[in-house]
Amino acid sequence: MQKFSYDAAAEVYPSRRFAKSLARYRRFDRAADAIRYIIEEMPPEWLIGTMIDVNGKRREGNAIRALYDAAEYPLERASTAA
Repeated sequence: MQKFSYDAAAEVYPSRRFAKSLARYRRFDRAADAIRYIIEEMPPEWLIGTMIDVNGKRREGNAIRALYDAAEYPLERASTAA
């Protein structure tokens, strides 16, 4: 399995279900910040269908959650992140 680069630039594509809401495409300098944004700032129901693109590889939903929960995740986690 290829190691995930939390320091690489990332693009976030929110779920199409919420396209008419405040959810919009965003670009981050670091994937770790993008993952934090998705998990800690977006409503939990938006995780389904939200996609992150890092180095041309896309992950969505539970795969994003797994990156946040991984021991390698470099940022401090919010105590309230569901």
